[in-house]
Amino acid sequence: MGRNAFNDKNYKLSDYLKFILPSLFGIILLMFPINYGGKTTIFVAVFADFMTTTFADIIPTIVLSFIGITAIISLLHKFFRFVAIDNSDYFKSIFDVSLPWVIVRLIGFSIAFMTYFKIGPEWIQSDNTGGLILYDLIGSLFTMFFIAGFLLPLLTDFGLLEFMGALLTPIMRPFFNLPGRSSIDCVASWVGDGTIGVALTNQQYIQGYYTLKEAAIISTTFSAVSITFCLVVLNQVGLTDYFGPYYLTIVLTGIAAAIIMPRIPPLSKKNNTYFGGKSADLGEDVPSGFSNFQWGTHLAIESARKNMSFSRFIKNGVMTILDLWLSVLPAIMAFGTIGLIIAEYTPVFTWLGKPFIPLLNIMKVPYAEEASKTIMVGFADMFLPSVIGSTIPSEMTRFIVATLSVTQLVYLSEAGAVILGSKIEISVLDLFLIYIERTLISLPIVVIAANIIF
Repeated sequence: MGRNAFNDKNYKLSDYLKFILPSLFGIILLMFPINYGGKTTIFVAVFADFMTTTFADIIPTIVLSFIGITAIISLLHKFFRFVAIDNSDYFKSIFDVSLPWVIVRLIGFSIAFMTYFKIGPEWIQSDNTGGLILYDLIGSLFTMFFIAGFLLPLLTDFGLLEFMGALLTPIMRPFFNLPGRSSIDCVASWVGDGTIGVALTNQQYIQGYYTLKEAAIISTTFSAVSITFCLVVLNQVGLTDYFGPYYLTIVLTGIAAAIIMPRIPPLSKKNNTYFGGKSADLGEDVPSGFSNFQWGTHLAIESARKNMSFSRFIKNGVMTILDLWLSVLPAIMAFGTIGLIIAEYTPVFTWLGKPFIPLLNIMKVPYAEEASKTIMVGFADMFLPSVIGSTIPSEMTRFIVATLSVTQLVYLSEAGAVILGSKIEISVLDLFLIYIERTLISLPIVVIAANIIF
């Protein structure tokens, strides 16, 4: 193309607005932090909380129904092969799963059923295990998925990802070996909600914009903990005055982990293959006659032009929501509850934390034995380390516990279960290894920061 290739396009103001306005609304609703009710949050979380509160009485019933539908249809289809499912790529991707996943869905349904009707062992349906997952966690995720499912296309379909991809690929490729568009996943997680980041990554993987390896890296490395939850954790350990250095430590640790993790197994061993063998054009190669900014703008406008159909917007939203409800909720119910049962009723995570005592002693962390009990329990739920560590007398150790718990990232009660329930092929063993690796990478950085701060 010629030197003035971008100017030759002769785009009108209306063309720019088709890209800018929907993308801006998506950023404001899904990514822009606001102060509401005395806490930092995002608009979509406010809407989700309102819906959760308004429909609190019926959401568990709806959730049980969706989990039951998924489990029963998946089981029946395994034996009877329904033609309607086999002829639909969409429903086949939801219900035509491997036998182990059918079992996971049946376990999730069994736990949800026992919890809802309060039957069976107390350790399954108590307020600290199945009850916590069904009534607290899944209740909020159900509404979050509903709202985010309709709003995610504002980030994905109107050119924002294409624009950021062209702009940031020169940074993301050399440092993280990822497309520039993955930066949006990261920002959506950090200022919004980690599950939004995973949902966005899963959607981009299905559409062929990420390979399996890229999607695995993004979902376990860049789908970080929201600022809101970081504040909750810090408040639990009584150190809210240290939010500035605390969050700076999280960011630095996250960057270090993001650089190292893709280069070591299991992430480095993931295949660079596309979902269904179909790849989409990322538009990363900037042609002659365009700057990165101009090429990104061109791609964004062309993408927005193709996606202005309101009916398509609604259809894509409904399909995204159903996929999240039917595929992800059973996995969260199963893996989340099992993780909490192990944490609440067995000493497994305490045993797993004991090998860290010598390491903590070498690093001269006060109350090393008490701190060790918090390190592995975070694999079950990210909030448990701060609850257990809140009674440790040393402020420095509480700071380490709080910071480490949100950099470990892949906990089973939410983010990990959402990843397991997605189309991204990551196993429980993969998640466990990633959790340990993130811990080993993060711990020295967090301890050094704590020594500087305290």
